[in-house]
This record gives sequence, C-alpha cells and structure tokens, in this order.
Amino acid sequence: MYDVTFPNLGLEFEVNPVAFQFGPIQIGPFEFGTVYWYGIIIALGLILAFLYASLSCKKMRINEDKLINCVIAGVIFGMIGARLYYVIFYPGDTYRNDPLQILNIHQGGLGIYGGIIAALIAGAVTAKICKMKVGAVLDVASLGFLIGQGIGRWGNFINQEAFGGATDLPWGMMSSATQAVVPDSPVHPCFLYESIWCLLGFVLLHIFTRRLRRFDGQTFLLYVVWYGLGRFFIEGLRQDSLIIPGTTLRVSQVVALVSVLAAVVLLVVFRGKTSLSGCGAKAVMAMNAVVDDVPASEAASASAEEDDGTSTIFGDLKFDDALITGTGADGKQSQEETPAAEETAEAVETEDEKTGQPQEDASAENDEEEKTNG
Repeated sequence: MYDVTFPNLGLEFEVNPVAFQFGPIQIGPFEFGTVYWYGIIIALGLILAFLYASLSCKKMRINEDKLINCVIAGVIFGMIGARLYYVIFYPGDTYRNDPLQILNIHQGGLGIYGGIIAALIAGAVTAKICKMKVGAVLDVASLGFLIGQGIGRWGNFINQEAFGGATDLPWGMMSSATQAVVPDSPVHPCFLYESIWCLLGFVLLHIFTRRLRRFDGQTFLLYVVWYGLGRFFIEGLRQDSLIIPGTTLRVSQVVALVSVLAAVVLLVVFRGKTSLSGCGAKAVMAMNAVVDDVPASEAASASAEEDDGTSTIFGDLKFDDALITGTGADGKQSQEETPAAEETAEAVETEDEKTGQPQEDASAENDEEEKTNG
C-alpha cells in the first residue's frame, strides 16, 4: 500500500498494488494466489490494442483472421523477450545463482524494449508465413503498441516504479517508494510522461495513417522515431534504468538512439516509395487502385486473394455444371451457350450426311451425269 501525493497540486491517493487474492496456490518453488493491478492494466492495454487493430483491418486491407495469428505470436514472444531483456541486463548475479527465478515473473521484472522487439519480429515472421503484407501489419501493430504502452504505464504508477529524480515542477510526485530513493523531494512521474507521449503519438500517427501514409511500413518507421525520441529523454530522468555492464550507458537510451537513427535512414531511403495496400494519401491510393470504404466482407475476400489466392473449387463446380446442363450459376439457361449446343448438333448431322444415305444419293447423281456425257 502506498500513500501517493502530488504536493504542489494538493492531490493525495492511497494505492494498493493488489487487486484481489485467492489461494495461496503452491506450484513448485513458486506461490501464486495474488492478482495485481499491474497485470490487469497490462491486459487491458493489450485488449484495447487488439480491438483497434481488428477495427483497422477494413481500412488497411488486412485479413482479420490471419492478423489474430500475428497477435498471438507477438504476445507470447513479446512476454518472453521482455523478461529476457530484463534478466540479461539486471545488475548482480541473482538470476545466475538461481535460474528458476527467471520464471518468477509475477513479482515484476519486464523490459518493454525487449518485449517490443521480440513481438515485432514474431509478428512479422508470422505475417510472412501467412503471406500477408508485412509492412501493413507492422503499421497496424505500431499503433496498437502505442495504445498498449500508453495504458500499461499506469501499472508503474500503481507499483510506484519507473519514476525519475528530484524535481520542483508542479506535478512532482512523492510516496514511500520515491522517498526511499530520493528523500525529501518530489520526483518526476516518468510513467505519466511516457503515457502522455504514447497516447499523443497514437492520435497523430492514426491521423497520418488514414490521410497521409504513402507506403506500407511508413507508419511503423515513424512510430520507431516517435517512441524512440520520447524514450531517450524520459529514460534519462529515471532512477531505475538498466545499465550496460561495464559502462555507465543506459540500455534503453542506447536502443532508442540506434532505433531512431535506423528509422530515419530508412524513411529517407524510401521517401519516393508509393506502394500502398490500404488507406493513406488519396493520390497514392488511386495510383495503387485502392478503394476506400470497402465493405468488410469484400475487404476480407480481397485480402485473402491478394495474400495466397482464394480457393476456386466451388467456382469450378458451378462452371462445370453450366457446361453439362446449359445453366448458369443462377440456375437459368445461358443464352450464350444454347447456340453453341445447336452448332454441335448440326456438326453431328453433317457428319451423318457424309457417311449415310444422303452420300449415296449424291453418288447416283454423278453416275447419271457420266452416262449423259458418254
């Protein structure tokens, strides 16, 4: 339980990280039975991110069923990547001496950059396997990340973690957790900074994606730039940053800076690209024959055809029926096929004339003509 205050704003809260308890349940060396607000908030962020991505499938011309595969892979590997990122750069030998503690994630210890990188790789590979437009999938995923990160950071507030150094700004925060690190002074609420930065980025990039996007993957690259810049400066304020062993460099700052530079270079390289499969700049949509406001059923069908080809089994059956019965797909006789059938019948009759009685009559007439000439 934490008594959290914003002294310059006159605000005070009592925050309990535990949502509810049951059990306890003992599984091996680990004890379960406590549900934390942190996990609930993270789950809420994931759900809202998925709902947004699902609703965006129509505009982005993405197959929704296949997108679910990418989301599942991203969530699973994202959790693994977030944990490994934290464990690798965690100071000390806690996890080296007791490797089983790596599995003990219910007590915290996730690195968001590790989660983002692993989730993006897993989602992109899954999209490639499913024969989807990887760039378009990454565009949707990046907007979902901004939603999830903007909401998920409030879990840090509940846990009173991810805060910065001393500040005299009006929104400075104090609690027993902050006082243990920075005594007698309010601190930067870094969780709040990142939450606002991510949600603002979502709004701006959502508008950009709908109206200005010029190629698949552009929104994703802009997300890398936007989030990286914000994270670079916010991370510089935090008191609990992971440090690269043997240096004084903060891991997340280095990753953020490298990511931003790489994304900027790619944006410059692809600045003339106009390959677009979904919504974006009207002129570029027209160049790519992308129709806006396509009905959901047609969008899913078109996406499936574009990805790996729509099955034509049933269509072939209808075509064969038409040849056999002379009827179309609507069950009515085809006007175009009837003359063809008549021509076939006439051809058969002509063949009969060549081999049957009409041929003998022609022979008799020829004999008569020979006698007359003789």
